[in-house]
Amino acid sequence: MKITPQPVKASNPRKAKAVTALARVVAPSEPSNVPPAGVLERGIAVLQCFREDRLRLSLRELAAISGLDKATLLRLLGVLIRANMVYRFESGVYSLGPATLHMGMLYRASFDLATRLQPVLHAVMRQTGETVAFYVRSGDERVCLYRENTLKELRHHVEPGTRLPLAAGGASAHVLLHFTGGATPLASQIVDQGYVITRGERVPEMASIALPVFEGDGSFMGALVVIGLASRHPVVDQLKGVATARQQLAAQGFAAEPPAAWRSRAAAA
Repeated sequence: MKITPQPVKASNPRKAKAVTALARVVAPSEPSNVPPAGVLERGIAVLQCFREDRLRLSLRELAAISGLDKATLLRLLGVLIRANMVYRFESGVYSLGPATLHMGMLYRASFDLATRLQPVLHAVMRQTGETVAFYVRSGDERVCLYRENTLKELRHHVEPGTRLPLAAGGASAHVLLHFTGGATPLASQIVDQGYVITRGERVPEMASIALPVFEGDGSFMGALVVIGLASRHPVVDQLKGVATARQQLAAQGFAAEPPAAWRSRAAAA
């Protein structure tokens, strides 16, 4: 599902570029089995074969996932290896190369979200004692851009770059779907309350609460979520986390509620 970037004020070109870059994180992590036609598309398909649960792949596995024949793959892999986009181990298996990390760091440095959001996440983590993360939508997945993991021994642990299917649920998935044109059965809760709570929906024994994050100009940025053990994170504590998040977001120039123009469009639809 494709995202249409939210409009931004033309008077601030730097912020407009930042928001547009964030909204365009739409490349799916799972290529189809239909071999792409163009050379560039084929190279991208190779890179998309790698996932968190597929960090190292053999040539046979790459062929099966991408749909490309081995001869074509070897030519593409040679180019990607020389560009440090892919690394080949002595055993013959492949992984993503160091250049992909460099590009990821450049992407995160292309806008000032981190310097403004990280203090928010830290403050909410301190108040709730649970892990706090910020997710954006990428196709049919959500991607963690920033996080503050709780120091508690029993916890939900998430790292930046983690990709999770939106269909698997979780509070942040519902928020992202609702504000990017997707369907969610919890839409009314989001509209009425401005946040959504799930308990044990994606991970048993885990409770999460998420709210939307809007830029000062009304552009939708992503979802802030607090997630922890349901047994020690009752609803009353979850709501305290929402209050803290709203205060901290406002202090950094964000908003946790959609602008009036957005609500009007949604009502008309």
